[in-house]
Amino acid sequence: MDALHPRLLVTNFAACFTFYAAVLPELLGAKLIKGTAAGPYANWDVDDQAILILFDRAAMAAIAGTTALPVDSPPTQDSTMFVCRVPDVDAANTLCLHHGATPVTAPTDRPDWGPNLRTAHLRDPAGTLIELQSY
Repeated sequence: MDALHPRLLVTNFAACFTFYAAVLPELLGAKLIKGTAAGPYANWDVDDQAILILFDRAAMAAIAGTTALPVDSPPTQDSTMFVCRVPDVDAANTLCLHHGATPVTAPTDRPDWGPNLRTAHLRDPAGTLIELQSY
């Protein structure tokens, strides 16, 4: 049973699908279970547990009855972040950038966050903040 997993509501489904399909297998050992770049839904599992689901934002807006609301808002601080624990932050960062991620912070040691903690931050094609971390 999949108890908890992030579901990202994305406006550019094809670009996000292509990005996550390219990086999740190497980053987390994830396997695509369902979906294609055509959307509107895709999910990746690790050991038969969902770890990420993409869903087309317009499709969810139609379900939720929010299609009349604006898709984008003025710039605001992030309210969510997809965190991936990886064995090598530098290699994972390079992989994500190679597949279209936008850099936010370079790989950095963060001893004030925890012993041996190293992170990098970037954005997926929809702008979702991603933290790559090792410790």
